[in-house]
This record gives sequence, C-alpha cells and structure tokens, in this order.
Amino acid sequence: DHVCSLPKVPFRGAPCSDAAGSQVPYATIMKQVNSSLSGVLWDEVQKAPFYEYKDSAGQFHQVWFDDPHSISLKAAYVKSRGLRGIGMWNGNSLDYSREAVAKQQTQAMWHALTP
Repeated sequence: DHVCSLPKVPFRGAPCSDAAGSQVPYATIMKQVNSSLSGVLWDEVQKAPFYEYKDSAGQFHQVWFDDPHSISLKAAYVKSRGLRGIGMWNGNSLDYSREAVAKQQTQAMWHALTP
C-alpha cells in the first residue's frame, strides 16, 4: 500500500524529521531505483517520486527524492506565483563524476530549476 511510517523523533520541534531517516546521494538513488522492489513510483499529492526496497537484512525502506520532473514542477509553481526563488536541499548530493549518465542526470537536475 506504499505506506511507510517513521518513528517520531524530536528535531527542532518537528514530530517527523531527518533525525528518523537518512539522506541518500542522488547517485545512489539513480543506481538503486532500477533494482528496487517497486521501480519509480509517483505521489500525485507531493508531486514527487519515490521507490521501495528491502535491505540485506530484509528491512523495508522507502526513498523519496526529487528528479528533473518534480523539480521542474516546483520551479514552474514558483515562477507562476511570482515568488522570488527556489532552493534545493543539497546540490552537492548530485553525481559530479565524469560518467556520461551521471553528467546527463546532473545537468538535467540543474536545468529543471529554470522553467
């Protein structure tokens, strides 16, 4: 049913935070998503992709991320509302290696910020 619960871990007053999970580099996501249990799934409310996998211990995980499509939707929203900008959590989590696929993925992410 694609429902994943996080333990409530206090963090700056928020009941659900990154203290309950961890950040995964975009390069890892792009390599892992194709071999995941679910492949890429899309949440229409969040306008964001996610996927699900089990680790070697059989523990279920759900990974939410942005891709060029979700970033471009958010950037277009900002532009349509006349807002002054958009931010990304960590641009340094993109893959800046010299691999051709990585270069294309990183370029597409940066390009998505300018609707």
